[in-house]
Amino acid sequence: MTDEFKTITATSEGFYSEKRSKFFAFAHHVETAEQAKDIVASYRKKFYDARHVCFAYMLGPERTEFRANDDGEPSSTAGKPILGQINTNELTDILVVVVRYYGGVNLGTSGLICAYREAAADAIAHAVIETRQVEEVVCYNFAYPLMNDVMRIVKEMQPRVIDQTFDNTCSIKLAIRKSEVEQIRNRLAKLSFD
Repeated sequence: MTDEFKTITATSEGFYSEKRSKFFAFAHHVETAEQAKDIVASYRKKFYDARHVCFAYMLGPERTEFRANDDGEPSSTAGKPILGQINTNELTDILVVVVRYYGGVNLGTSGLICAYREAAADAIAHAVIETRQVEEVVCYNFAYPLMNDVMRIVKEMQPRVIDQTFDNTCSIKLAIRKSEVEQIRNRLAKLSFD
């Protein structure tokens, strides 16, 4: 089981031109299908005079939620090649939108596939790609006297502290790499029984 995934950090742009048709590509970091839909809608509004606004996205560390849309281009000539570039680069939590301005000359099926693929590849090539960890949240409630022991484990394993409450009964909420979840849970559980 891998607990890492690759995504982009900020919006990037790409461009491709073929027989006077222009393909403007935009890659965005997204974490939900709703975000992706909103961004696509904003491009449709911004480039209202464009012939096609095609896109593909991939979501989640497991890379199981995805969508490709040809927006009126012949079937599988736009969305699929865009998605292909996302897959080739093993990216997730990404949306790539390609806006096409028709140049008056038909490109044919293979020409379209090539154009959308190259535009998407250019946007991804200009993106800053980062490897992130798949995290899981661990919540732990404990008595105040265990504070030092809990904090020693936090210091040694270095999870991200999301939330903490220190009172008569204390609680701490930690985000940690998926591969280390079992270990931190076991170490915290042992404290209660020592």
